[in-house]
Amino acid sequence: MAYVETEHSGGTRFRLFPQLPSLEQQQEPETVWVSSPAGTVLPGPADHRMYVIDPVGKERAYGYYPGPGGSTFHYRPPWRGPVLPEAHPDPEGHFDHLEIGTYAFEQAHAFGAIRFTMDIWERYFERPLQWHFRDYYDRLEILFLRGLDNAFAGFGSIEIGSYTSKKTGTFVEFGLSFDILSHELGHLIIYNEIGLPGTLEVDGEYFGFHESAADMVALISLLHFDSATVGLMENSHGNLYSFNRLNRFGEVSDNWQLRSASNDKTLYDFKDGWTYEHSLSQVMTGALFDIWVDIFHENLLDAGLISRDLEELSDRLEGNPEYEAVIQPLFDEAYAKNRGGFADALIASRDYMGFAMAALWERLSIETLDFADVYETFVEVDHDMTQGRFHRIIHGNMRRRGIGVIKAGPRLKPPDKKSHAFSDRTATPMDACGCSRRLPYALRREAAGNS
Repeated sequence: MAYVETEHSGGTRFRLFPQLPSLEQQQEPETVWVSSPAGTVLPGPADHRMYVIDPVGKERAYGYYPGPGGSTFHYRPPWRGPVLPEAHPDPEGHFDHLEIGTYAFEQAHAFGAIRFTMDIWERYFERPLQWHFRDYYDRLEILFLRGLDNAFAGFGSIEIGSYTSKKTGTFVEFGLSFDILSHELGHLIIYNEIGLPGTLEVDGEYFGFHESAADMVALISLLHFDSATVGLMENSHGNLYSFNRLNRFGEVSDNWQLRSASNDKTLYDFKDGWTYEHSLSQVMTGALFDIWVDIFHENLLDAGLISRDLEELSDRLEGNPEYEAVIQPLFDEAYAKNRGGFADALIASRDYMGFAMAALWERLSIETLDFADVYETFVEVDHDMTQGRFHRIIHGNMRRRGIGVIKAGPRLKPPDKKSHAFSDRTATPMDACGCSRRLPYALRREAAGNS
């Protein structure tokens, strides 16, 4: 049973799949506690921060659309049409009784995943998280748009679709994907903490950073499931560069792409320019994942669970085709001697990364943000957290990716529907003059032309 370090005995229970139930490693859902007190989560589910609805007849996602006379219409929450029956709590106020395969289970799963992720990150930020749309809405609307081939975090909402692979015929309900739902909440966290693109023209690396930050929210949140932590350790024996559930994750998109946190992308690959922020983001995600793994190794070393020779050999062979054949047997031997110690070291590294990311994001400013700014600020955060214990690790992994050395080139094509951080879904409503400082540049220009 998983829970965040709160008074969970008074919280509300949900059953969540740490990863899609269609994946081979995934078994039964895990019971989690969220911080909303039992009895306060209403049918939907709904509490004071968010609510779930399953609309009937909603045919398009929220966003900006052409209106009459050449105007631009902002289609946004709340949905006021009919909805499917809501998920109801049991007599004690919990939602862990719902039958898998029903709409009610999926509705509760979506709420539980997003609420659980919010609890995790409120612990790391050490304060309540706010919505960037709080001037308009008190609560986040979580809604299903079945047939939408993605999931979108927008102004006041997270819209959840589904997908059928054209190659395999596999049907995926995104409401059952903790990865996707926590990633989308990650977008909303960054919108509030750092800002929205469209408030001003920002450095292109902001968009790669934004996707990377949402990925880190999902990755770190995943390891708050007991089954995910145990499963990761049992499958990898502590060799986190093996093909495991931690470094293999991502959103299922139009082309069924699954990103890997363990990758070899560098800014040198994008020196002439880039097209998709998801691709650019892998540079920063890869650097952060490498830092995480190195800190995990330091924890193992400090606890006497691996030798200095193994730690140094792992660093030297990283990226080498022989890495797996040489390193895995050594981790197998070390892990067998103290499985619990390995899990403790992993959890300690998880929490370091969680607290460090929260502190890092609090200090960044959208006006100056690029990958080098993230690097320099991470060094400052580590100084405050550990007196600089991990400076060498941060410097080495960032610079190996070209971060702080070169910059990515320009964006080569305008953003399309795959873009999450720069889309009309993120824009705030236009004010009385027909303009909005938070409207993306292309739509501000269009609105000005129509005024």
